[in-house]
Amino acid sequence: MNVVSNTDPLAPLEPAERRRVVREALRATTRRHFFRECRLGLGSLALASLLNPNLFKATARGDEPSRTRAPHFAPKVKRVIYLFMEGAPSQLDLFDYKPKLNELNGQPIPESYTKNERFAFIKGTPKLLGSPHSFAKHGECGMELSALLPHLASIADDITLIRSVKTDAFNHAPAQLFLNTGSPQFGRPSMGSWLTYGLGSEAEDLPGFIVLLSGGGQPSGGAACWSSGFLPTTHQGVQFRSQGDPVLFLSNPAGIDDACRRRTLDALRDLNADHLDTVGDPEIATRINAFEMAYRMQTSAPGLIDLGNEPRSILEMYGAEPGVASFANNCLLARRLVERGVRFVQLYHRGWDSHGTGPDTDLLTGLPRQTRDTDRPAAALVKDLKQRGLLEETLVIFSGEFGRTPMNEERNGSKFLGRDHHPHAFSLWMAGGGLKPGLTYGATDELGYFVTENLVHVHDLQATILHLMGIDHTRLTYRFQGRDFRLTDVHGRVVYDLLA
Repeated sequence: MNVVSNTDPLAPLEPAERRRVVREALRATTRRHFFRECRLGLGSLALASLLNPNLFKATARGDEPSRTRAPHFAPKVKRVIYLFMEGAPSQLDLFDYKPKLNELNGQPIPESYTKNERFAFIKGTPKLLGSPHSFAKHGECGMELSALLPHLASIADDITLIRSVKTDAFNHAPAQLFLNTGSPQFGRPSMGSWLTYGLGSEAEDLPGFIVLLSGGGQPSGGAACWSSGFLPTTHQGVQFRSQGDPVLFLSNPAGIDDACRRRTLDALRDLNADHLDTVGDPEIATRINAFEMAYRMQTSAPGLIDLGNEPRSILEMYGAEPGVASFANNCLLARRLVERGVRFVQLYHRGWDSHGTGPDTDLLTGLPRQTRDTDRPAAALVKDLKQRGLLEETLVIFSGEFGRTPMNEERNGSKFLGRDHHPHAFSLWMAGGGLKPGLTYGATDELGYFVTENLVHVHDLQATILHLMGIDHTRLTYRFQGRDFRLTDVHGRVVYDLLA
């Protein structure tokens, strides 16, 4: 029941008549009258805007990424750096040691494992493949890791290793989309988009969600992996480059100075604002904010990607080289981004698809090449965040989209060692505030085929990441086409066993 105040002189009027009276009153108000009557209020607004720079930014829901929003409860961490190993690292050669698999190397896998199973490339009855790489225990926690990961081994007591992750997709693009967006189909918002939608960003002159690529191009899922889907496009992940302009066309073209650019943007802003008043489309507000963000980035972004001002010791710790596109440079850049308040930074590194069809995908040659490129900088990132006091408020995640089979693929009779796609079990590690460091969680059977202990579904992983950021995954929703959507769809549970 609506209650109308008796002191409102317009209360007795019908809505249409009320709007007409208000319009006439506004037309009757001159500029001189407005400033005479409202000068104190304008002064108060001016002071408030100085005290709070975000006060007059776009107010359409979700259209201003730099406006922070309150989480559902006290967060364990404020920011995420996701190291996404596109192609899927072999958990059996890096994280999940299986002596029994080595013992049965070369023997046919029991039919009980493969009956009614689908594979991407394996045909017939495949043979088991033990790992050609040795494992050892590291740290006070005794975490068992491959010899291919000596730098990760040095921070074993700082990471949380999960060996029991399961996904629903067994091809690259659907699995990458599923892990990032909660659906194997195109069109859903990505995790970074959900987080900036739910929490905003502390970065004033940078996007709240930034993507960095290395290893040779985009992931199989393409830009849909960092899409904003049906959320306002201001939450789209922004791809940065590690050479040249961080974002294409960020620099002013020849003959255009900063003053000219500012006048152009002011004119565009006024035109877009007029259009917004006319049609009310929130995407127009997004466009206005995108132009303003690009203008601010013209001064902030170029200096950000210049790693030349980093101490030599830091560059050596990461294995970074200023001006060279690499995963190491991207890891160092990720640290610089979260220092400036960027909410979600995602690094994609290609080349992990170890099918054994040639030397580049062979477990004996290709896999060591990948770990040489990634092990050192990934561990350095955790060390660097820790020594700067940032690890407690930053969540670092290292994973692929699924696992690899315990069997040798032997596609077309290949003599190289390789493993097919495997959705039933894979491993990942995390580090940061709110986690139990040094914990090895979950287990698989003696061949590494199925999860036997503490299964963590992809939706559970997503729910846990949101929980660490202070978000109840069941409450972070967006209504689209008559339905409330969320990252975890209608599934997911927080894995409290991982939390400190």
